[in-house]
Amino acid sequence: MCERPILAGDRALNEWTAVCPLSRLIEQTFVCARVGEADVLLIWDEDHAVACERACPHEQADLSRGRLSNRRLVCPRHAASFDLQDGSITDGWPSRPLTIYPVRIADGHAWIDTRALAQG
Repeated sequence: MCERPILAGDRALNEWTAVCPLSRLIEQTFVCARVGEADVLLIWDEDHAVACERACPHEQADLSRGRLSNRRLVCPRHAASFDLQDGSITDGWPSRPLTIYPVRIADGHAWIDTRALAQG
């Protein structure tokens, strides 16, 4: 769960913005960030980073209060889950997929593609 989101944007590399140190992401599993106008959730899932929208597209629950299970993010409100590769929701739920944003690790930080955020 995220107490206070990180305000990102102080370190930029072309269209990528550094969001948080990789060590923090690994330690906390979930890191909330505000990148421009977007509320983003960074997730450390086993051995890689994932970035997605913070609010559940079904009922707008705060996904930072969710949990991970078999490479899926489980919503804390309705227990449906989202695939962390393509954002698809559990079969049978009337919702659009979770938006997944490009993320990369460089210089000891997790970076998000701000162009993708602008399109989301």
